[in-house]
Amino acid sequence: MWRIAVVIACCFGLPRVGRADDGTLLSDDTWRYRPGGDLAVNAGLAFGFPAALPTGLATGLGAGVSVGQGLAWGARAAWVSATESSLAWTVTHSDLQLRVTGAVNRAAGRGTLGLRLGLGGTLVHESRLRNQGMRAGLTGSDLESSAYKMLPAADLDAIVALHVAGPWLLVTSGGPSLDVLDGKLRAGWNAQLGVAWQP
Repeated sequence: MWRIAVVIACCFGLPRVGRADDGTLLSDDTWRYRPGGDLAVNAGLAFGFPAALPTGLATGLGAGVSVGQGLAWGARAAWVSATESSLAWTVTHSDLQLRVTGAVNRAAGRGTLGLRLGLGGTLVHESRLRNQGMRAGLTGSDLESSAYKMLPAADLDAIVALHVAGPWLLVTSGGPSLDVLDGKLRAGWNAQLGVAWQP
């Protein structure tokens, strides 16, 4: 009997779903499309091929800022990391990607399609740890080592952005990348999935 009373109280005691008041967080204007301004800031999850490690998938975070509509200029930074093991070593590479960017964008309904070129460098930090080295009594550089190296790099990314609510967008980008390691060109790829704010 008490269950029926609870159901009746819930049905008649709660406001109707369709009714809105002045204190609501969402309204019809929330989802209405409006073009944004020239400034766009974005951040999200970053994936890609490690800059110097010959295998593995690097994952991390990336962010960027751009100014402009059809032609946009900006800067991007991403930090990604990958760890791989062999019989002798466990190797971790952390890549800090720093790029100056230029992009060509075209509006398509609620979305924007673009092509972005990024030029700059990737700071690679490599740490090596000898497997079972502590059991063997190894210390110092025989047990582990660490090194930094800056690599010239370039990215070419296709961009798809979709206006979702107000100034907020969902953004995905990805494409090939190149870096110079020991005087040789090395091909890879980068991708990012995240959100953007365009007031």
